[in-house]
Amino acid sequence: MTKNQPHPSAEGIRAAAARIDACFTNSPLIGQQTADLALGLNLFAKVETLNPIRSFKGRGTDWWLRNQPAGNMPVVSASAGNFGQGLAYAGRSAGRKVVIFSAKTANPAKIDAMRRLGAEVILHGEDFDAAKSAARAYAEDRGYAFVEDGAHREIAEGAGTIALEITERLARDGMALDAVVVPLGNGALLTGIGAWIRANAPGCRVIGVVAANAPAMKQSWESGRLVSTETAATAADGIAVRECVPYALDCMRVTVDDVWEVDEAQIGAAREFCRIHYGLVVEEAGAAGVAGLLAHGAPLAGRTVATVLCGGNVRIGNPS
Repeated sequence: MTKNQPHPSAEGIRAAAARIDACFTNSPLIGQQTADLALGLNLFAKVETLNPIRSFKGRGTDWWLRNQPAGNMPVVSASAGNFGQGLAYAGRSAGRKVVIFSAKTANPAKIDAMRRLGAEVILHGEDFDAAKSAARAYAEDRGYAFVEDGAHREIAEGAGTIALEITERLARDGMALDAVVVPLGNGALLTGIGAWIRANAPGCRVIGVVAANAPAMKQSWESGRLVSTETAATAADGIAVRECVPYALDCMRVTVDDVWEVDEAQIGAAREFCRIHYGLVVEEAGAAGVAGLLAHGAPLAGRTVATVLCGGNVRIGNPS
């Protein structure tokens, strides 16, 4: 299904921006003087936590489903929670049944949210990649459509609309980006943003950020081969990837300039940074870009930088 796909394109991203459900687009792009002073750079944060599923995932899932053949065949996927919410939201709008496999250890609030949106959620395995293997087998056994986050052009193009909105907003203010720093899990957000930036802001650096405890995508990009790790034990469940997605890696080869790594303490500090400077509750994966800047941003001193606060679905009992 995903072999020999074209890479996400600027044309596809612009088409997605015109058709994605408006509840997911044109999210706030905010600057905050205290954040800039603390980081020593000019940071614009794209806030993707204020839509009905409180994450950016609705952009890519909406665009993917709009590009599928009409019908009522169920759609199967795996998710730590946010992608599944996006797919459930899109499926409900399109009248398609959605089945999501999640790890037994997944955030219970995200599981509940997927079910409220109409998805059937099956808990399997101890981590996301185990759930994904089960989901793929389930879909194959039944002849259902299987969608893998990070493995489809349309999902990346939907996510890439974030970069379109950032660059067009800054252009109206006579500004240009020097770098964009993006959380890196399955890769759709990074490669979609990278595709737009390469075409429309070629002087801008594209940087991904992984959790040190889930480095498979970073190691794969650096080595040029698919790398799997034994565990992905990070609180940042949205980027807790143990197995590299081949399509995303192929796209990263031409869209990404660097991949940074942050530890659990740095991720926690980034969440606190978002609370103090923006007054926002951001989940661990959603704050990974900020964590990268706190840990590695010194070379960008004085530059204009963007990041994505890409999710706000925290574990209950861990609000800050």
